[in-house]
Order: sequence, then structure tokens, then C-alpha cells
Amino acid sequence: MLTLGGLVPLLCSLAAQAQTAPEPQISEARLRADVKRLVAFGTRHTLSVQDDPKRGIGAARRWAEAELRKTAKACGGCLEIALPETMVSGERVPMPTRLVDVLAIQRGTERPNEIVIIQGHIDSRVSDVMNATADAPGANDDGSGTALVLEAARVLSAQKFPTTVVYAVLSGEEQGLLGGKLLADYAKAQGWTVKAVLNNDIVGNTRGSDGVIDDAHVRVFSEGPRADGDDKLRAAARRFGGENDSPSRNLSRFINDLAQDIPTGLKVRQIWRADRMGRGGDHLPFQEQGYPAIRFSVGIENYDHQHQDLRQQDGIAYGDTIEFMDFAYLAKVTRLNVKVAEMLARAPMPPRVSAEAAVQTFTTVKWSKVAGATAYRVWRRRTDAPNWEIANQIEGGDTTSFKLDGLRGDDWLLGVSAIAADGAESPVASAVPGGQFAPIN
Repeated sequence: MLTLGGLVPLLCSLAAQAQTAPEPQISEARLRADVKRLVAFGTRHTLSVQDDPKRGIGAARRWAEAELRKTAKACGGCLEIALPETMVSGERVPMPTRLVDVLAIQRGTERPNEIVIIQGHIDSRVSDVMNATADAPGANDDGSGTALVLEAARVLSAQKFPTTVVYAVLSGEEQGLLGGKLLADYAKAQGWTVKAVLNNDIVGNTRGSDGVIDDAHVRVFSEGPRADGDDKLRAAARRFGGENDSPSRNLSRFINDLAQDIPTGLKVRQIWRADRMGRGGDHLPFQEQGYPAIRFSVGIENYDHQHQDLRQQDGIAYGDTIEFMDFAYLAKVTRLNVKVAEMLARAPMPPRVSAEAAVQTFTTVKWSKVAGATAYRVWRRRTDAPNWEIANQIEGGDTTSFKLDGLRGDDWLLGVSAIAADGAESPVASAVPGGQFAPIN
């Protein structure tokens, strides 16, 4: 838990960050219209027809591209459209198939190589993952995430940021996270410094399949140990800690703290596992390449309305159709995404951090100087505590170390965040092996 001394400045800092721009005007009506249009394509299965003008993945993908081009025109050409593609095959893709992601890139004005990605997948499915012809409306999974991405682009493109925001509509998730891998590979090929990936998958319902309703929470999933870690990193983490301090986990903490101070009407429920039990999403390929990535998903899932054939059975309606969605809730999740992306796009990169504390009664924290930082904040966290508390703030962008007298490092974890001139603050980077917001190799 935060101490009183740490809580007050933290809340003041987050309040200052949240007030850097006008409250985003998220349109529930636009979200509903976008999901309705996506459902109207009949199926968006990755293996469905690609050249039909009205049905299938090709028509849906071209529509999403057209919507992003409309947004680009409205903001005077502030968005660049990119269409990474590849041919894929595998267990769920028996014949070589063209896979295309749709990106809108809003270049940063100062550090365009620092990237924040907001993404959702456009493909859909029914009970049989290989059935590419049956109607698969995919309203919530993941029409909700796609609509969120399109709306975020409309809202955020009205602003300018020092770093780049990428709005990504992905294909191939249901066939094996293929669109996420395509974009992660594209990011690496472009040489992007990926600050954060916000993956939105099933973000538009509030009633579970057992009738339980939760419209007050959104879940944020994050990995603990890094997926790109090797034996050397695992050995170092056993000696110095870091099981709960991956950059993705600290991104989750950042989102949780921000959500407490902005009027979205939602609380974050941090789920400290990479995804739901035995399941996955398009943030995982990014984690595998060492990029900080989390998944937003509803507070409570309805299994009757995802991955189901359209049918009535024993008095229960099955299928992922629009009438089972809650668009007021989807608007809240969209608003949270927009505010998180805005703060991240304004903030510097988190620094690389180390701590010297073994066999001594004090701890010295050191960090790398990062572009755009005018101050740094040193954080501490007891090894059994979930959240950070402020240890000290360092004014000036050139100072890169701080000594904490009397703090025995055996009992604490340390971290540092970077602060821009306008008060926008990065997530905390932990002073542990693998704590950096960058790939291990």
C-alpha cells in the first residue's frame, strides 16, 4: 500500500497528467454504428472470402482502412496508413492465406521512433474455428476492440504528441495470434522503440453467462516473468528479484494508478497472469519479442456469446451478436484507452535502472538519461507489496543517481520514472534484471 507521504504527491502528479488535454469526447453512437457495420459483413473469419465487396474478411478490412483514411483526412493528413501483410499457413490455416493488418500511424513531433500501439482484432469465428463460411458476427469478440481503435484514432488525432501513436486493426487472431505476430515483426523491422501495447479484446459486455453483472471494472492482464527472458536472465532474477516487475506488469500498475484519477467510471482489476487461463491474445507476440504489452478485457465474460454458433438451445440464445453488448461500458473502456495512450505519448521512455544495495545499510539507485525528461522520480516497493510508493523526486534531466540512506535493499524493490516538462510521467521501470522497457536482446 502507498504510504501517506507517497500517496499525496502521486495523486497530484496523476491529476496534473490527466489535465494536460481536454477530456476526450468519446461517442457511444459511433461505437455502436461501427460494431453494427462490422457485424453486417456476415463473417470476418480469416479464411473467409477476401474479394467479395460485402462479405468476409477482405470487405471488413477495407472498410476499416476507409474509416481510418476518413480520420486522416479530417486531421489534415496527420495519419499515415500502412498495410503490413504476409502469407501464412499452419495448424489453423491449412492453405496459404494472405494476412493483412491495417495501421494508422500518427507520427510524434519530437521523438517519432517512440511508439504507443492501440490495437484490436477484426477477425471473428464460430464454434468450429475452421468454419470460414457460417455467419460469425463477432460483435464483442472483437468488434468491440476494433470499434475502440477506430474511435481512439478519431479522438486522439485532434492532438499532437511528442511521440508516435499507432492505431492497429489486426487480422488472424482466432487462427493463432497471427496479426499480432505480423505487427510485432513489423515493429521490429521498422526499428520502433515500443513503449506500450494496449491490446483490446472483448471489451463490450457487462453480463456474465451466469447472469452476474459487472459494469464497474475492466481487467488488465500482464505477464510476470518476461517471455523473452533467457536462462541468464532467469538466474539473475533468482538472485536479485524481478518475478513481479516485468515492463508489462509495471505498465499495468501505471494504468491502474491513472484509472483512479480520471473520470472514466471504471476501476482497473489487475490480473497478474499473461491472459485468461489457457487462452491468449494479440499482446502475447509482443511480449515474446520483449515489448511491454497488456490486454484490456471485460470485467466479466459471457461464454454463451463468444466462439459460438448462432442458435437457440434449451431456452438459451448463443452467438456473439450486438444485442448482448453494453455500449455505455464500451465507451468507458475506450475513454480509458484514450487517456492512457495520451499520457504515454506525452511522457518520456522509462529509463534503464539499476540498484546497488547488497551487504550495506543504504541503497544507490542509478538510471539512464532519457530524451524528453526534465525530472525523474525514484520509487520503492516492499517485496510483498503490490504498488509503488514515492521515495524521492529528482529535478533536472541530467541527474542519474540517488542514494537512499537507511534503506536496506534486501527488503525493497526500487524503480524510476521519467517526467516531461508538462508533467507527463512514464511508467516505473524496475531496478531488477530485465526491468527495462526494451527487449532483452
